[in-house]
Amino acid sequence: MTVKTAPISSNRAAMRVTINDMAEALNLTKSTVSRALNGYADISETTQRRVKRMAEKLNYQPLSHAQAIKTGRTRSLGLVLQLSDHDAQRPFLAEFLAGVSRGASAEGYTLTVASADNHDHLIETFQNLLRDGKADGFILPRAMVDDPRVTLLRDGNVPFVLFGRQDADEGCCWHDVRGEDAMRDAVLHLNRLGHKRIGFINGGLIYSYAKLRRAGFEQGMAEAGLPVDRGIFVEDAVTVKEGAAAGALLLDHPNRPTAIICAVDHAALGVYQSAAARGLKVGSDLSVIAYDGIQEGLHAQPPLSTFAVDTQHSGNRLATLLVRRIRGEPVELLRETVPAIFLDRGSTGPVPKTAN
Repeated sequence: MTVKTAPISSNRAAMRVTINDMAEALNLTKSTVSRALNGYADISETTQRRVKRMAEKLNYQPLSHAQAIKTGRTRSLGLVLQLSDHDAQRPFLAEFLAGVSRGASAEGYTLTVASADNHDHLIETFQNLLRDGKADGFILPRAMVDDPRVTLLRDGNVPFVLFGRQDADEGCCWHDVRGEDAMRDAVLHLNRLGHKRIGFINGGLIYSYAKLRRAGFEQGMAEAGLPVDRGIFVEDAVTVKEGAAAGALLLDHPNRPTAIICAVDHAALGVYQSAAARGLKVGSDLSVIAYDGIQEGLHAQPPLSTFAVDTQHSGNRLATLLVRRIRGEPVELLRETVPAIFLDRGSTGPVPKTAN
């Protein structure tokens, strides 16, 4: 179908193009053009594409301040970083923010970033941003089991998207990486190498991922026909120091494991320290697999085998899902999970002969 557009006079072209000009050129109502530009779900994709092509052709630029007054939207996505997290300064943050920014920009949104020093300050920061109207919705990194951010935003009818999942999922949309599948696959990978004594060091129990990764480990053990020995099973280790302490408990067990799976890379690097202190060489005397894909694991000796997360892609998807939620799409259509990527490096090997 050929679309006819009304000519734009030279005087008008020299001026800022308005939404009236857009509506006239497209033979649509101003309301339809406005809703199409803002991605409302009641406007067909075909019409949205027509309007956006015309906006590019005419170099239409909405006045953000006037638009915010009219629609009640700032066209900004909010993100609050908690600096007290054990890995708040980790290098992945730059890639994550780049992904969020790219996803927001593609939808015509900006990104507002704030920080909180601790859990108490976290909710206060959200309340301040909401009071000042700084964002139309929020990205919540690292979902918690009892998440006060979810309670605050859900009660206030504020759009949000989780990087992680929630059991009480009312009003929740999310993007998440299937860490439970990674833990299952880690068990099966080690079992194929002959390992039967496989220990597990889980991550922080306040986070939703810990329950999922524990379940994935237990599923893998069941599929391999192996019992879960609680004597070589430790939880709530998220730092190198905590990983070293957990590793010491497992490696000092009378019937120590020949392999250890860690829910986070930092804990695995602590296991490296405990192994070295006991004269054990990772990769030959002891196999180790973890999850996160941090750079420190790449530079360990031997390099840590781990399940990596494409944090830039995740940031992009979180921004995209949040904008769709802001525009009114139902949460049930805005829940997605993706697999982690196994990086098979040098920290796993066959069961040592001395263990047979």
